Amino acid sequence: MNFEGRDIVSIKDFSKPDIEYLMSITDMMEAIARGGSEMLKGKILATLFFEPSTRTKLSFESAMYRLGGNCIGFAESSTTSIEKGENLADTVKVVENYADVLVIRHPQDGAARLASEFSNIPIINAGSGSEEHPTQALLDLYTIKKEFKKLDKLTIALVGDLRYGRTVHSLAYALSLFDTKLYLVSPELLKMREEVVGEIKDKIEVEEENDLKKILPELDIIYMTRIQKERFPDLSEYKMVKGSYRLTQDDLKNVKRKAIVMHPLPRIDEIAFDVDSTHHARYFKQTWYGLLVRMALLSLILGGLE
Repeated sequence: MNFEGRDIVSIKDFSKPDIEYLMSITDMMEAIARGGSEMLKGKILATLFFEPSTRTKLSFESAMYRLGGNCIGFAESSTTSIEKGENLADTVKVVENYADVLVIRHPQDGAARLASEFSNIPIINAGSGSEEHPTQALLDLYTIKKEFKKLDKLTIALVGDLRYGRTVHSLAYALSLFDTKLYLVSPELLKMREEVVGEIKDKIEVEEENDLKKILPELDIIYMTRIQKERFPDLSEYKMVKGSYRLTQDDLKNVKRKAIVMHPLPRIDEIAFDVDSTHHARYFKQTWYGLLVRMALLSLILGGLE
């Protein structure tokens, strides 16, 4: 299965065998992450981050360094020629001369796809508007596989901002490749996009719900998300749904013993701090798994592994 030179723009570009293969390569990365490698020596990763990021940017950079490569890039466009009026296509055409792979995060839907059309080097979408975040979905799947030893026969709730949350869009598409039951839990104002629901409901069982506590006993995975204030065109709408869901330690008294709580982070107030100390919390472990998944992707895309 050949990943070399491949763009990672949408999770919909992955087949079930693609994901299973990537998971198997990710399993190999833990020893490399702890011991280091020179498999990508001489390779350069460029990060073009037009939006803030902590985990995604740092994990891609850490992944590249642990594989023996190097990194260049920017974390805010105010320090670049974008401020002078340069368009995205020109930025990509310039930076591709300096690097072997380009990781882009951008506030506009379709930006990563556009970048891939202009670039002669592989593009990895690190978040495109409120559209998708494919590598987050891949690390979420890997987290689930590590915790449950499978990706089938599980019941998952995606909770919170399903309208603007790009992570849940990608994860819903990914989960639809497996035998899962999916609850979409949100206020009416933040329901999952119709095009996403329409695509996944023919593949898996999907139920839309607004009462999280009612379904907690059924769940294997509780995937919480923050309400994304920065994506609301009208601040009054944000105020209407702010704080819609909050998971506490008391709530977890009603869940399965092996149920896990996940979150793409950052969290605001949707998971109480007292959940952190429970055996259900996995959101910080997700960040470690994210490093391993991104190491696997980079090693495959840049030809570090046969």
